[in-house]
Amino acid sequence: MRDFDFLQPATVAEASRMLADLVDEVRVMAGGTALMLAMRQRMVTPTHIVSVAKLEALRGISFDPKHGLRIGALCKHSDVARSEIVQKHYPVLAAMAAQVANPQVRNQGTLGGNLCYADPATDPPGCLMAHGAQVVLGSARGERVLAVEEFLVDYYVTALEPDELVTEIRVPAPVPDSSGHYTRFLRTAAEHRPLASVSLVTRRDGALCREARLVVGASVAVPHRLARAEDFLRGKQVTREVAAEAAAIVAEDITPISDIRGSADYRRDMVRVVARRTIAGLFGVEGEPA
Repeated sequence: MRDFDFLQPATVAEASRMLADLVDEVRVMAGGTALMLAMRQRMVTPTHIVSVAKLEALRGISFDPKHGLRIGALCKHSDVARSEIVQKHYPVLAAMAAQVANPQVRNQGTLGGNLCYADPATDPPGCLMAHGAQVVLGSARGERVLAVEEFLVDYYVTALEPDELVTEIRVPAPVPDSSGHYTRFLRTAAEHRPLASVSLVTRRDGALCREARLVVGASVAVPHRLARAEDFLRGKQVTREVAAEAAAIVAEDITPISDIRGSADYRRDMVRVVARRTIAGLFGVEGEPA
């Protein structure tokens, strides 16, 4: 690791001005779990680090029945998992956060930092997308709000401008009769990063699906919703056969990545399996189709 200057701004506006002045020579540090590893491996060699740890405006979890959930960007994954507010109103988010990476990362890494890193093989982005979440970006110029699908642009690329910080994540208030499920697939039990993930949030009446938001992550460069599968599920009584057919549509409609952890064909097969299990599990029709 090379030497760097450590800066600690007191406000979002001050941090923004630092970022604007230093541009390519600077990196933002929140929890630091990904940044420190990248710096040790000299994947990035910034001359300056802007720590946002003292920005209290980026902390806290709150809920309003009308406006929904607010999660400060500096909230750790363990904060989200343990929050009584999240557990009560967004149990799928709480369950997802409890599975992120490993205990060390969950107790140090932040939700905002996770989104900014835009690693495809992680849990929060797809689950947040299925909940219709938005990312709030702040700078000395003001504030803008993007849907998660607008914020995540490509493989390790976001819509952040050079002088912007993620300040909070907003999740709309849950609608009546909604429920969901998050499923991740690990290639081996020793791994902490999912090879495939499926997030499903629905409005349903028993086995009748009234509306669905279905998102695939980890096996694709950027998590994205599967509109054709959502349309297929809408208005149907979900059986094992329907779950299997919807999963086949999901697998057909993704463009999986291929790398050392798994080929595109393997990832497509695993997404199909995970999607079927997720849909069947949520609607209580587990098992292979007849």
